[in-house]
Amino acid sequence: MAAPTLAQIRRSVIRCRRCPRLVDYLEECRSSHRDYWARPVPGFGDPRARIAVVGLAPGYHGANRSGRPFWLDASGEWLYGELERRGLWDGEALYGVHILNAVKCVPPQNRPTGAEQSNCLGWLERELAALRDARLVLALGAIAHRAVLKAWEVRPLARHAFAHASLHRIEGRPPLLSSYHPSRQNTNTGVLTRRMWRSIFARAVELAAV
Repeated sequence: MAAPTLAQIRRSVIRCRRCPRLVDYLEECRSSHRDYWARPVPGFGDPRARIAVVGLAPGYHGANRSGRPFWLDASGEWLYGELERRGLWDGEALYGVHILNAVKCVPPQNRPTGAEQSNCLGWLERELAALRDARLVLALGAIAHRAVLKAWEVRPLARHAFAHASLHRIEGRPPLLSSYHPSRQNTNTGVLTRRMWRSIFARAVELAAV
């Protein structure tokens, strides 16, 4: 049987109701914000991407509102802004880049449980496998970093510890480059600076030769 395409995965992700807590939370959101997407958020971008960007989960007033990863929130301003600066985003389409989240539904307090992360792992595994032209995976944050390793069935995880600007080469997989997540908590406190962020993308573009 042929592996599912990104379009097929997208349709399945949107219908997912595997996590009762998240299903209930999304139903509450739809009752309060009738114009919000408020469903599981599939990946977005170029199906022939050379760079796969993996984040944590949809933001309540960002991806959960728009239906597009990182769109309409502060983290998205950093991500899409940098992609635009490098000619990889034109305001409508991504070129050579695909963006996805380790967890597909917005979690209460932005904190998915371990079980919810595990339930979503299969989606991430399928999405990464469908991105056959990817030459680099860029993980934003420690949870996304670990999710990618788990999706690839890498063991032990401790051998590939998360650190900002760390690069992990795993046989049979694209290189895994990791960065601090561009959350307000990190960008407002200087944990992640604009210079650090641009350096990460310079490295990503170099490694993927986009």
